[in-house]
Amino acid sequence: MIQQQQKLRMMIVSALFAAIIGILAQVTIPLPLVPITGQTLAIGLAATILGAKYGTVSVLLYILLGAVGIPVFSAFSAGLGVIFGPTGGFIIGFIPTAFFIGWYLEKTSFKFTHAMVANTIGMFITLCFGTVWLKIVADLGWAAAFASGFAPFIVVGLIKAALASWIGVLVRSRLTNANILIAHKESA
Repeated sequence: MIQQQQKLRMMIVSALFAAIIGILAQVTIPLPLVPITGQTLAIGLAATILGAKYGTVSVLLYILLGAVGIPVFSAFSAGLGVIFGPTGGFIIGFIPTAFFIGWYLEKTSFKFTHAMVANTIGMFITLCFGTVWLKIVADLGWAAAFASGFAPFIVVGLIKAALASWIGVLVRSRLTNANILIAHKESA
């Protein structure tokens, strides 16, 4: 019974993080092809706080909500057209990004240094998926895809990785102490 309650609690928290991702996706700085959004910060937070399984569940739920037409993607957009459009690779890249960040932290520890490494690598995973997808869908050369889908996001991505690491570790610690999250390995 307790295990079922814990699983239900984690599913509810995952759904809340899907909503948080949708909310932060609306924080947008427009650029020509791909805008800077709060989505990647939210992905890093979800994975850092929830770990691999539930962080990935929250991302999958977020993508599913957007795919069925709920306007949770950037600029209140939705639908399969967004997923299969020029920015879809970034959205699809959120799945391995969330899994990797959570997995890395579960294998090491939920400490800032490890979270920074995980979120930085996660940022590059998202950017790689997005850049390759942008190249294919927008029929760009590698240089143009890199210039519009990767390079402009490195500095901002590092800032978001640091924020996700710092806030994520802090919030995870507090939620674990409050018995809201199922704790994984927490030692260094």
